[in-house]
Amino acid sequence: MKGTVGELGEFGLIRELTSRLTTTPAVRLGPGDDAAVVAAPDRRVVASTDLLLEGRHFRRDWSTAYDVGRKAAAQNLADIAAMGAVPTALLLGLVVPAELPVTWPAELMDGIRDECQVAGAAVVGGDVVRGETITVAITALGDLRNHEPVTRSGAQPGDVVAVTGWLGWSAAGHAVLSRGFRSPRAFVEAHRRPEPPYHAGPAAAGLGATAMTDVSDGLVADLGHIAEASKVRIDLRSADIDVPSQMSDIGQAVGVDPLQWVLNGGEDHAIVATFPPDAKLPARWKVIGEVLNPSALPQVTVDGAPWPHAGWDHFGKDKSAD
Repeated sequence: MKGTVGELGEFGLIRELTSRLTTTPAVRLGPGDDAAVVAAPDRRVVASTDLLLEGRHFRRDWSTAYDVGRKAAAQNLADIAAMGAVPTALLLGLVVPAELPVTWPAELMDGIRDECQVAGAAVVGGDVVRGETITVAITALGDLRNHEPVTRSGAQPGDVVAVTGWLGWSAAGHAVLSRGFRSPRAFVEAHRRPEPPYHAGPAAAGLGATAMTDVSDGLVADLGHIAEASKVRIDLRSADIDVPSQMSDIGQAVGVDPLQWVLNGGEDHAIVATFPPDAKLPARWKVIGEVLNPSALPQVTVDGAPWPHAGWDHFGKDKSAD
């Protein structure tokens, strides 16, 4: 492909993007009409939406368009899985400058399509608009398959807290990129393309999870949402939280305690849930704490003490992009 988005035009760009898509049996009518039709056997639809803004959520000198597509899809599909649902479909809203090379949105769509395939979903439609700043807006849909949704409000005193997936890898990768490096590659790639354990969300529902969320803003911050919604205290045991040796090496090199990344770093989209104490959890789940009666306000503590560092807040102190 050659040329720019402006030279291709709105409908030419739409044709180019939709030509790259695949489908699934859940899609009864895909792109090309006024709206898509997606099967909802459960007769309930789980929906989530999110935005990625260039300069705040991604940088083109750090990530390829394909990387951004994988990341944009992953963070939304993870929200569906964290409700105990199976992802089914995704809609894309895209704002791009007219002078942007056509290859960029095309590769973005390839990334979104491929991440959807990992989760078992498909892109079913969207919209493209001209604008000054690249903005990627995603809406993801899912099916509960006759299970009840696992919300943030069901944690009970006596439950255990368990996690599956990576913690702190994306934040460590961000620290590496911020200092102008591109290795260790595993951590940089974890930042560019998170790998949510999509299967773990519905599986956790089947295991009796009482509350669940994905780790998008930081483990302590996201468990804080569960603590507040459930009106409980959650205490984490730092000794039970894995800190890979290579992450410790990065922390030593940049002067950061790696536990900060594990407890505060978001965008890994691990799944964290609370379970009854007698739940039989597979090996992929790591028990890292417990749910207690709140001593005062609902909160998250670490080794019995308040954790002094906040997670990510879009309207808090600024943070470099991607």
